[in-house]
Parts: sequence; C-alpha cells; structure tokens
Amino acid sequence: MNAKRHVLVVDDEPAVLRFIKAGLTLAGYDVTTTASGEEALELVRSRKPDIMLLDILMVPLDGLQVLDRLRAFSKVPVIVFTARSNIAEESLKLGANGFIAKPFRPDELLKKIEDVLAKAGG
Repeated sequence: MNAKRHVLVVDDEPAVLRFIKAGLTLAGYDVTTTASGEEALELVRSRKPDIMLLDILMVPLDGLQVLDRLRAFSKVPVIVFTARSNIAEESLKLGANGFIAKPFRPDELLKKIEDVLAKAGG
C-alpha cells in the first residue's frame, strides 16, 4: 500500500469504534470514526473516504437510512456490519458493497475491506 487508505467507521458504540480503529490503524489505514449517521454523511462529503464501515443498529438515524441517503450522492464502497444477519440482504439491495456479521475478528474485517476495495477498483 503506497498511499494510506482512508476508512470511515460509523457505529454508536464507543468500544466498537476503539476496537476497529486500533486494528485498522495497526494495519496501516487512516481511520476516522463517528457515532452519528448524520455526521457520517457530512464526513463522506468533506473527507472523501476510500471505504465506509457502517453499523446498522443506530439511533436516531440507522445504518440503512444512512446508506440510502449516501447513495443519493456517493458511490463510496460500504461494508455494513450488524449482529442481525437478516439485514444483510436489505443492505445489499440499498447499495452496500459487503456485509460482515458481528462479532467479527480483526483479520476477517481486514480481508473484507481488501476484497471490497479490490472489487471497487481501488
């Protein structure tokens, strides 16, 4: 990896954000985190991340709503993650590029990110 890839991580659980940020930073990614769906949409506009990791179960704006709004203006690759695997199909229909079930291991997440970035031409 020559230039650091920028990953935006969106989850309303601070412990999850810390866990993911630590793993991705160690793997050489530039990581931005937010607990807000609204802020995530602003960050995509301002920071132009290479990929977004998006939790589905959040309030007040859930991940499916964020994804729906995001697709109105951005093609940034999105990997959704949630403990509820029945949401995977719905999120893929809304334009997600991948899905990973919680809980996941850091190596599983890294592999998924690399796969999605490769498919997206990054």
